[in-house]
Amino acid sequence: MQVTNKLTPFFENLNFERSDNMMVINFGPQHPSAHGQLRLVLELDGELVTKAYPDIGYLHRGIEKMAENMTYNEFLPTTDRLDYIASTANNYAYAHAVEKLLGIEAPRRAQVIRTMLLELNRIISHLFFLATHALDVGAMSIFLYAFREREFAMDLMEDYCGARLTHSAVRIGGVPLDLPKGWLEDLEKFIDALPENIALYEGLLTENRIWKMRLEDVGVVSGKDALNWGCTGVMLRGSGVKYDIRKEEPYELYGELEFDIPVSDRCDSYGRYRLYMEEMKQSIKIIKQLIPMHGETEPQLMAHAPQYISAPKEEIMTQNYALMQHFVLVTQGMRPPVGEVYVPTESPKGELGFYIKSEGEPYAYRLKCRAPSFFHTGLLQELLVGTYIADVVTIIGSTNIVFGEVDR
Repeated sequence: MQVTNKLTPFFENLNFERSDNMMVINFGPQHPSAHGQLRLVLELDGELVTKAYPDIGYLHRGIEKMAENMTYNEFLPTTDRLDYIASTANNYAYAHAVEKLLGIEAPRRAQVIRTMLLELNRIISHLFFLATHALDVGAMSIFLYAFREREFAMDLMEDYCGARLTHSAVRIGGVPLDLPKGWLEDLEKFIDALPENIALYEGLLTENRIWKMRLEDVGVVSGKDALNWGCTGVMLRGSGVKYDIRKEEPYELYGELEFDIPVSDRCDSYGRYRLYMEEMKQSIKIIKQLIPMHGETEPQLMAHAPQYISAPKEEIMTQNYALMQHFVLVTQGMRPPVGEVYVPTESPKGELGFYIKSEGEPYAYRLKCRAPSFFHTGLLQELLVGTYIADVVTIIGSTNIVFGEVDR
């Protein structure tokens, strides 16, 4: 009996009767530069990659199936574990999709807070990308500097929601808490100091000849290939395609804010690095516009929809009907109308969207997460061919993939 697996066709196509220069190696799933549990099966001719096969599934936890066996509110903390570098982006994308299904909208103050958290979350994610990508290529100092600023940003997240990595900072219908006293002042100090630190990063890397030699003309993705492979975010904008969901399909307060969408026509790893730096500057610009908006809004934090959203704590503690309603929502879960919805958002890595099909039950009949890292991982089988083994690490780093949202 012949034992086969999903890699059998790949190995059958390899001709092992070749010169001594030909070999097949495993890159990962334990390699520190694999950015998670990525296993790459690489066929090499000397140091040149002739075939690449991304083998995924080593971190699979069945998150989408879990969503179909949990009430809508129960599932929200699980979304933290998708792109665990940018938890708030996942929380928001899911909550926003459920809100569209319910036909409700968060109050304006909640929208201000959410947009602030999303952009702070984007800065945290981009700093992590910069630190780890530079370390992969061999730049140690930038890793320490970028993590220093990231810690300050995570302090702000912790002050708001009590968590540094898995935030659960958003709720279906709004946010759980108003901003703590002094939080806006601390945020303002952070974003005022960040441009100087970004200039430090750029001074260390942008014109560094070793950095440029490792990134320029490495991992080239044309605009056509980026679209064909379903690339989004910086992977798409780095190939000259100007597309950002915050502009194309504005949500929260993005339609009212002034900010630019950086685009590069370099199509290589260096161009993508430059875009991440520019995007942090745009996030600073957005947050500066949001800070004065907070004090101009009413203090309501959750949407008023008694059949779906619990009443404020004051009402639950003083009104019998509100208490009963809250008890039913917690023990049995909300029952959205029958229907289906797909809502995209612009996460730090690209288009993060949730498809939800409801049969009117407390559990989603079907939930599907459209995660950008999944598509960018698939691209590797084409992107790595023709490159050298030393460039594989650079290319994986520049795609900025996280396997929490690949192996769902």
